[in-house]
Amino acid sequence: MDTYFAVTAPGIESITALELSRLGLLPAESLPAVKPALSSPKESLGTHHASDSLHFKGGLEALYRANLHLRAASRILVRLGMPFMARSFPELVEKASRLPWERFLTPGQPVALRVTCHKSKLYHSEAVAQRLLTALEARLGKPSVRLRSATADETDDEESGNLPQLILARLVDDKCTVSVDSSGALLHRRGYRLATAKAPLRETLAAALLLASGWDAQSPLLDPFCGSGTIPIEAALLALNIPPGLNRRFAFMDWPNFDENLWREIRSNVQHSTSNVPPILASDRDAGAVRSAQENARRAGVNHLIQFEVQAVSAVHPPARKGWVVTNPPYGVRVSEGKDLRNLYAQFGNVLRAKFPGWRVAILSSDEFLLGHTGLKLESSLTFNNGGLRVKLGRGLV
Repeated sequence: MDTYFAVTAPGIESITALELSRLGLLPAESLPAVKPALSSPKESLGTHHASDSLHFKGGLEALYRANLHLRAASRILVRLGMPFMARSFPELVEKASRLPWERFLTPGQPVALRVTCHKSKLYHSEAVAQRLLTALEARLGKPSVRLRSATADETDDEESGNLPQLILARLVDDKCTVSVDSSGALLHRRGYRLATAKAPLRETLAAALLLASGWDAQSPLLDPFCGSGTIPIEAALLALNIPPGLNRRFAFMDWPNFDENLWREIRSNVQHSTSNVPPILASDRDAGAVRSAQENARRAGVNHLIQFEVQAVSAVHPPARKGWVVTNPPYGVRVSEGKDLRNLYAQFGNVLRAKFPGWRVAILSSDEFLLGHTGLKLESSLTFNNGGLRVKLGRGLV
């Protein structure tokens, strides 16, 4: 049995923990005690940064299912053996060479190393990386090719499916933890979003917004600032119960211990929803953005389930049944630099009160001041990281 760790963007740890619990990979009692969400009193989400609750144990089945099904996680790591003390380079090499590298690497396989050091005698990350390569060679009998070095704070942008195997090492207080990435390209790479509008929202964060909103996947959903369509597309995939990793490749498929029959069985056991998908409405005043959204939805296979419109927020109209508004309006940071968006948010609030009474809302914004201009009573304790920008999710009832 291995120990795994689900990596998430800062702020959505409790959402990923909830997903792990729903998959049966994390005991319900391990979930953090957090402030209840609007409509999920038994499965609450909130402000607690539950990184400790993102560790889970299991065999290959647990690893494969996590990569296949998790919607909000960025990658899944496998802990390579137990953490060990390393106060000198000879000690580091000697102990790292005992790790079971052969389970994940073949001799001479290209690797990428990411090393961080904090409060440790071995503080030079590049020197630590070189010693880990020495340990690899000692264990596998052939030197590994190091294709790149990645620092801990660089932005991941893995576009290609042919990535070197990523290895992560972390030294804190002289204790070294080594992990192997099982995902490859980051999990937000669903494969459908080739066309993007301005300031696109990552697929993992869009899924996190939907989960945090408490949307039941049965009531209507509206995104009046849809941009490249990520929120409505993720909503359609969620309503159909289509796993986000169904049509992509993962790093674990290249491991010596990859069980292709097990992977095929797990994929074949996916039960798509046969119930009617609720109305999913997406609009934007930018015609180019809507065209991009439609192209992305077609690639995701859900274009027929989403009603796209080119229109301003003042022109939106609700369907007969009440539902959710989940949206990512302009922040005034990148898309509308220098523009005063107070009027837009005030108008948005007026439209919601006039046309959507009784609807639930979840609005992502970088500025709590702007959220206040909607005139709605919004709870904004959830804070995320969106492309390096700290943003808040305002949730409430119209």
